[in-house]
Formats: sequence, C-alpha cells, structure tokens
Amino acid sequence: MLCVAALTFLGLVVLSSAGKSLGGNPYFYFQRQSLWLGIAFAACLFTTFLNLETVRKGTWYLVGIALVLLVLVVIPGIGVSVNGARRWLDFGMMRLQVSDVAKLALIFGLAHYLAHNQRRLTTFWRGFIWPCAGLGVFCALIMLEPDFGTTALCGMVGFAMLFVAGVRMLYLIPTCLAGAGLFGVLVYFDPVRLRRVTSFLDIEANKSDSAYQLWQGILAFGAGGWDGVGLGNGRQQLSYLPESHTDFVFAVIGEELGFVTTGSLVLLFLIIFCCGVWSLRRAPDMYQFLLVSGALWFLTFQALINMGVVTGLLPTKGMSLPFISYGGSNLVLMFVLVGIILNCFRSWSKPALRRPRQL
Repeated sequence: MLCVAALTFLGLVVLSSAGKSLGGNPYFYFQRQSLWLGIAFAACLFTTFLNLETVRKGTWYLVGIALVLLVLVVIPGIGVSVNGARRWLDFGMMRLQVSDVAKLALIFGLAHYLAHNQRRLTTFWRGFIWPCAGLGVFCALIMLEPDFGTTALCGMVGFAMLFVAGVRMLYLIPTCLAGAGLFGVLVYFDPVRLRRVTSFLDIEANKSDSAYQLWQGILAFGAGGWDGVGLGNGRQQLSYLPESHTDFVFAVIGEELGFVTTGSLVLLFLIIFCCGVWSLRRAPDMYQFLLVSGALWFLTFQALINMGVVTGLLPTKGMSLPFISYGGSNLVLMFVLVGIILNCFRSWSKPALRRPRQL
C-alpha cells in the first residue's frame, strides 16, 4: 500500500510538470488525473471488501461482457480510432479502453477455470487446449484493434498462470515457441510494427524519423544524469518528446529527477512484486492463488515493458506506466488489481476457525 501510494503521488507530481507544454492550463493533466484517482481509489476500496466468491459465480458473465466489448471496439463507427488503432469506446464524458476490461476478465476467467479443473490440468484437452483456446480468443480480438503490445502482455500473463497452475511443460514450451513465432510473423507483415523494430535496432540512424520519440527519451535520461535538472526544469516535455505524459513519462522523471528517482521507482515495483510473491504461500486455495498471481504479473509486466521501451531495451510500444502515466481507465484497472490483492491478503490473515478449539 505504501509503495502504491508513493508511485501515485510521484505520478501526480510529474504530470503537473509534464503539462507545461499545454500553454493555457499547465495543470490540466494533474486536475484530470486527480479526478480519475478519486474514482480509482473508490474502485480499489470497493474491490478490497468485495466477496470474491460471489464474483466467481458471475465469472462467465464478466468474460462474455469483455468479449462483446472487444468485438464492438473494432467495428467502424463504434470504436474510436486514434492513430489508426481502434481501442476505445466513447461514452461522452469518458473513453473506455476495452483492453483494460479484457485484462480483468482474463484473470478471473483463467483463475476460475484452472481452479475448477485442478485435478485435470495434466490432461491434454481439459488442462491445456481449452484454457489456451480461451486465451487465444482474447489475444486475437486485441490483435485486431491492433494492439500488439497488450496482446503480448496478455499472452505472457496467461501462460504464466497456466505454468503456476501446473499445466505440463511438454505442452507449454512448444506452444510458447509457436506463439512467439506467429507473433514475429504478424509483426513482419505489418509495415508500421516492422519499422518500429528495425528503427529500434539502429536508433541513431533513425533518430529523425521512426526512432525520433525513443531518441528524445534517451536524450532526456542523459540530460538528467544522477540527480536530474530539477522538477519543472525539463525541456523534453516542451513539445520535443511526444506522449511525454503517457507512454514516455518515465523519461520525464529521468530528466527532471535523475537516476536516483528512476532507480527508486524500479525498486518500488520490485517491492510490490516481492511482497505479493512472499504472501502467496498463505493462499488457501488455487482460485485466490491464481487471482493474486495474475494481478501481480499484470502490474509488474506492464511496468517492465514500459520502462524497457523508454530506455531502449525493447521496441517502441505505447503502454502506460502503472500508477504514473496519464489515463483514466488504466489507472482504475491498476487500483482494482491492487484491491484484488488486498482483498485476498485480508482474508488470508484471518484464522480458519472463528473460535479456535483445543484438539
């Protein structure tokens, strides 16, 4: 809870600085994010005290709603198109990124199915084919938006849940290799994504074209040095670095607050992950074990992908940094995931018997 609070506070501080490029209202991002933070906190509080067994009974309704939304968002005239991708549904006052709902449904769906079929997970059909088919449907619909990064993220989390649930490695390893190969083929035949990969391999040669954003992010880290140029004194968010308030907010932190703060940020995510993994040993059943595992992996994998992209370790991909990047639906999702983890931890700390009896 302390780590999440620290990350959220840092995000608000950095967004108040990143809004300088707007000119008219430099605190626009800060004000909107503060509003979404109130909604996210309420969602987290609600999820923390929610009866997860009651939610489990409606798991397939949640999965069905997520699949319907994923279909609707790719239909022209219904889904909102931004930069050639249809990932949002417009509800007037707000836009919903449908893949965030899909992430939540994926966790509950896989956790429920794998826990219900715990004794059959070593079989080929019930333990491997059916859960992989469900995961494949989610990934295929997200790919149609197109959103290659979220597809890869959902695939990683899904296979990680299958692995810890006990699905045989004889089935998982060939499927992972085949999935990675198919993903590479899809990237190869997509000119935009292929250009991102080729420019990532030679950033300096493409710094004025397809690698411009990544090059500006690296310049921000270089200017920040050890302790940064000072909060509000950064130059990259002044229209030099595109998406400085969302996907590349980590570069703004690196420029203004330096390596000490970016290193501390990485440490905070590491502490969240380690605390979650350490507490998993107290899970009373497979269902809650998989719920917490999936929530932890979505938090940490998304953070790793974002920081890897901004620092040039991974090809450029638009993905938010949890708790810090500007964006309402993703912030609410992250707090709901935290609420799921806290809900499970709260129930695990209670004694199995309300009135202990002497044996």
